[in-house]
Amino acid sequence: MWQVSGAHGPIDPARAVERMLAYHDAGLTTWDLADHYGPAENFIGAFRQRLAESRGADALRDVQAFTKWVPRPGMMTRSVVEAAIDRSRRRMGVETLDLLQFHWWDYGDERYLDAVDQLQRLQTEGRIHHLGLTNFDTAHLETILSHGIRIVSNQVQCSLVDQRPEVRMVELCRTNDIQLLCYGTLCGGLLSERFLGTPEPGWSVLDTASLQKYKQMIDAWGGWVLFQGLLATLKAIGDRHGTSLANVAVRAILDRPAVGGVIVGVRLGLSDHLDDNLRVFELTLDDEDRAKIDAALAGSSDLFRLVGDCGDEYRR
Repeated sequence: MWQVSGAHGPIDPARAVERMLAYHDAGLTTWDLADHYGPAENFIGAFRQRLAESRGADALRDVQAFTKWVPRPGMMTRSVVEAAIDRSRRRMGVETLDLLQFHWWDYGDERYLDAVDQLQRLQTEGRIHHLGLTNFDTAHLETILSHGIRIVSNQVQCSLVDQRPEVRMVELCRTNDIQLLCYGTLCGGLLSERFLGTPEPGWSVLDTASLQKYKQMIDAWGGWVLFQGLLATLKAIGDRHGTSLANVAVRAILDRPAVGGVIVGVRLGLSDHLDDNLRVFELTLDDEDRAKIDAALAGSSDLFRLVGDCGDEYRR
């Protein structure tokens, strides 16, 4: 739900909630959001109310909403942490947050450990079901685990273009039963037929925050010519299986070790790829497909060396 935060076009709340019902009815019942994604938490509250009214209260049992807490570094007292979590609970209309994903901007300020201590206490009290992280690197995830905090997930950028989690993060996650929730898997829409065979886009075409962000990542990864080769390969594999190249890009990441899910952004009421996204679950990639993808990725730059570990792009 980052795409309702204001940098991807104007969102009409009533229309957005109506589309959320369509996603729910299609079986896509889990939403990823954050306390700072504009009206996202309020949309969840309105959606839950609308769902209960139209489908019955039992329908709420199928809904999962994973929010984030992204505080400015500072004193992480109980009152500070409690106020943030209770605000999210009120907005979303829930007693218990399904998953609270914690982000911290500055590792030089070690009060993030105070924050996770307080979050664990609120979890014990029933206000949070699961604790996760977002954009933590391997070293600081390991620090939190050694502090005695049970973490179930880390949300990180991961795609065929950006495979930095494979370098260090995956091994730690597999050892500690932590799932990766992957975003940016479609590079904001760049990994799609829309950009296959097109000239390198300028800023007038890159009209959302996502497109601008991931075009920069593609530039660092290897550039537009190499990216076109990847798109052509994914298109050929998709044609072979009767799916889109975007489906292939998502399936390839879903099949990776430690990946618990892929997060696909939705511009509710502005654009819709619901039917296409559902085809991911019908797709099985074989060894021939994977070998072709690996060949298309050959020659790309080492993003781990250029950018750093997971989340380092936000802390440079």
